[in-house]
Amino acid sequence: MFEKADLSVIIPTYNEYENILQLVEIIKDKLPDGLFTEIIIVDDNSPDGTGRLIANYIENALSKVCSGIQHAHENSSNFAINTRESIVRLVRRENKSGLISAILQGIKSSTGKYILVMDADFSHPPETIPLLINELLRDPNSIVVASRYIRGGSIRGWPYKRLLLSRLAAKIAIHGLKLCNIRDPISGFFAFPRHIIENIRFDTYGYKLLLEILVKAQGVRVKEIPYTFIDRKSGESKFDNRVMLDYVHAVWHLYRYGRESKLVTAEEEKRRSVLFLSKAARFYSVGATGLLLNYIVSMMLTKGIISNFWYLQASTIGIILSITSNFFLNKIWTFEDRNFSPRNTLKQYGMFLGLSTVGGVVQLILLYLFVQSGFQYTASLVLAVAAASVSNFLLNKKWTFREKIWG
Repeated sequence: MFEKADLSVIIPTYNEYENILQLVEIIKDKLPDGLFTEIIIVDDNSPDGTGRLIANYIENALSKVCSGIQHAHENSSNFAINTRESIVRLVRRENKSGLISAILQGIKSSTGKYILVMDADFSHPPETIPLLINELLRDPNSIVVASRYIRGGSIRGWPYKRLLLSRLAAKIAIHGLKLCNIRDPISGFFAFPRHIIENIRFDTYGYKLLLEILVKAQGVRVKEIPYTFIDRKSGESKFDNRVMLDYVHAVWHLYRYGRESKLVTAEEEKRRSVLFLSKAARFYSVGATGLLLNYIVSMMLTKGIISNFWYLQASTIGIILSITSNFFLNKIWTFEDRNFSPRNTLKQYGMFLGLSTVGGVVQLILLYLFVQSGFQYTASLVLAVAAASVSNFLLNKKWTFREKIWG
């Protein structure tokens, strides 16, 4: 039976042979004074021998500290080494079953009043541990998150594509799950008191346990500590297409959980969904007619059917006419707004024109970023147009026609 700890540091590993021993030594050196800490390594049967390395490390240390004491259960899946202020433990798992399940198994086998989760690849600097724990001790009913996206935080060593995807994933979580009190909800480096998860049933998959805690924990404050994330220098990154798909699935699952927890009736939710999708379909249908009008007017003005304008002049006139027709069709058909007072109509038209311009700028910026990040031009164009059109619809729904986003 292990002595009960004040703090449990949970570190899941898979093929971290080159990093783990150095990390353990640095963590032991950086631990806050006065807290008895257990460092729990949860290894998913790493082919590179990470688990064996830690087991040997523990046994070698035991032989030095506890010379002459017989070691029990030589084939056990749990090993430990005690020092005056810390204990290092290894939990071996037979298969690679995902990061969240590894962390949860580490928590289940831990004893600490406080829990800290971090990665094994030095992307989470051990120097930040005292800052997280001290903040947690000041407010024991809070989650303290090491954040890359608040003032003072940053990321080093990632390509533009990875940075863009990470930022997008954070925004999706913040807005989709209504996490208004945090800037980095997908951080993997955080600390919390054990009691806040005692009644939580964890049932998502993927790499982001923090998301599930933030959504399901009730009445818990969130505090963020800035830190610099540094991409791994050795070992292999676990980021791949499967990780992205698991993340999308987890966000959707948590979104549904949030809707259900608010006791929204199925009929009301269905009505809102149908109304939202109906208006979105109308908005994009109007956009298609505007595109067609733009093309026809531009061709007629450049081919001599109406006049012989310079092609840029013809395109400008086509754009203005298509935006104007789009505005009135959306006002009358999509959003069913019947207030045609001159002041209100001019104000709405100006807003519609401005947001259409913003949408065009967003499209160009995203197209540039996607292409520069290595995406093919065709895929980049589709993604940029899709993102710009969605933002155009939502912004006009919210600001031009003063409707709630959902419904």
